[in-house]
Amino acid sequence: MAKSPSLVNLCLGALQNHILYGDDDDGIVQGIYELPTELFDGLLKQLPALALHKLQLQMPLGRQADFDLDYHCSGNGRKRVRYGKFDIAWKALFSSRWRELVKHFQVNPLSYKSSLECAETFDWKQKYWETHLQNCFDAAAERAMLPSFNGCVGEIQIPGALIKIIGYDESAKGSMHHYSRLCGHCQDFGCYVRCLRLQNMFCNKETCQLLASSQLQCLLLRRISSDIHIDGLCMILNQNRETITSLEFVNCKLSLVDLEAICSTLVIEGAQAHAVKHFSVKASKLLEANPASFPPKLISFLSSRSLESLSLCDDHIGRNYANLTLRALLDASSSLSTLELSDNNISGWLSDFRCNSSNQALSSYKKSKSMQSLRVLNLRGNNLRKNDLEDLTSALIHMPVLETLDLADNPFEDDGIKCLIPHFVKTFEHFPLANLNLKNCELSCNGATDLLEVLIALKYPLTSLSLADNDLGSQIAPLLGDFMHTSIRSLDIKDIGLGSSGFLELRINMPDVVKLISINISENRGGIQAAEFLGELISKASELVDVHAGYNLMPPESLNIICSALKIAKGELQRMDLTGNQKLCQADNLLALSEFQHNGEPIMLISSSSSQDTLYDDDP
Repeated sequence: MAKSPSLVNLCLGALQNHILYGDDDDGIVQGIYELPTELFDGLLKQLPALALHKLQLQMPLGRQADFDLDYHCSGNGRKRVRYGKFDIAWKALFSSRWRELVKHFQVNPLSYKSSLECAETFDWKQKYWETHLQNCFDAAAERAMLPSFNGCVGEIQIPGALIKIIGYDESAKGSMHHYSRLCGHCQDFGCYVRCLRLQNMFCNKETCQLLASSQLQCLLLRRISSDIHIDGLCMILNQNRETITSLEFVNCKLSLVDLEAICSTLVIEGAQAHAVKHFSVKASKLLEANPASFPPKLISFLSSRSLESLSLCDDHIGRNYANLTLRALLDASSSLSTLELSDNNISGWLSDFRCNSSNQALSSYKKSKSMQSLRVLNLRGNNLRKNDLEDLTSALIHMPVLETLDLADNPFEDDGIKCLIPHFVKTFEHFPLANLNLKNCELSCNGATDLLEVLIALKYPLTSLSLADNDLGSQIAPLLGDFMHTSIRSLDIKDIGLGSSGFLELRINMPDVVKLISINISENRGGIQAAEFLGELISKASELVDVHAGYNLMPPESLNIICSALKIAKGELQRMDLTGNQKLCQADNLLALSEFQHNGEPIMLISSSSSQDTLYDDDP
């Protein structure tokens, strides 16, 4: 027999229904704030989102502090109102609905130091309704894309599951009610939207009206491909041009005329500038791959001091497009800190930097200020060759504070890396690189040796290096061991052909104290020697957090070696990925793995059975 609800629960349920559907002419909602703390707290815990929203809207301002929690702000001894009971309730609702997103929004107020930072709060209510409205737009997009759809997007019916989850009972009001359509959700919750992803069918005047109360800061557009889409998008941008700081296009088709219209719309009246800090076009097609020039509004946009990051990734652009982009940046005094031109085909785009260039462009670029703030340069997957690396070496002189250089997936081979080495020699005392990615650049042991010998000799303060997916062989192992004596913190040597002999050499040459935080040794066919290396590394690298060692043909006894090292070590290891080592699941002490955890999660990841693992490409 089912347990009967208590009188208190029946009363709280009645209050919830009144908050949701009542007119409150008799002041019942106002009276809720007079409830004893225990009853009020109990009510907050059981209210769905819509009821909590309505209750909070009607809370008298004079009672706000009565329902807040105080805590001592670290460092200044002053109490500040923070994370009140409503905030706790909103966080609980968000966590129960979007558990996988919570980790991206976690904020620890006690970690803040200054009083200004302590005053800042993470608004779980705002994030709840923003994410809910995104779900509504996504659901509406599915219906709007149907060939049979021919109506107003605001009139699209929202799935019952999205209505029910916020606490509205459709059976109480019938199928057609305020929240049955997209427009109702936009009307009540649009004011909470700061970031939004929109499909092309929402780029129109009606969406501007639906989002009239929004103050968009981040906008991601998908499948923009026609003049109608551009015209509608410009309406949305015009409505939010003073607040928009991030603009991203994915799977779009954009001409220079389109970009000119967008850039013109973003200009704030009176300021002759825009507020956009981050501009990105990814997996799209920029129709003029090699234009002769850029239109003036686009140049002005790229030259603006507000722009901090620019990404043109996988957009089918050619060398001229990349070169014109660089010229626009060089000719201005922008604050650009990140430039990504990855996964295009721009070989030759830096030819203006060649010292023998007939147009003498290099001398004029020496006066440029625009690249003085560039810290991240991503040129991954651009088919760059030796000549491009020669040009890049000259260009890097004009990027004095560059910290991260990503050259992965470019086939410039040993000759290319030799062109880059002089840059390390010239800059290591002043503004050295911190992160270098040379993954899959068709390097041999000779090229990698030349690079590592220079880095070791200079004691170059590189903190992150990737040599992954280059066929270096076991001969590189002694030098890699010597390299671990430097300040390197993250090392990626996945699939470089170390083999068991290479891991043995690594152990022999490894220092007594290793500063590594992260290492990837996957796919090196190290066998038992890979396990021996890991055991010794764990004992010597007290700050080691993340290890990838999958697909190394480790035998079952490898687990004993690794577990023994973990028991002795007093490190900070959070994750060790051993998946793909098929025989580890046959080990006798699998239950012992549960002993090693971080924040309640197992540290070591192994495959559940050998049948689930794929074989190496060269396995029989």
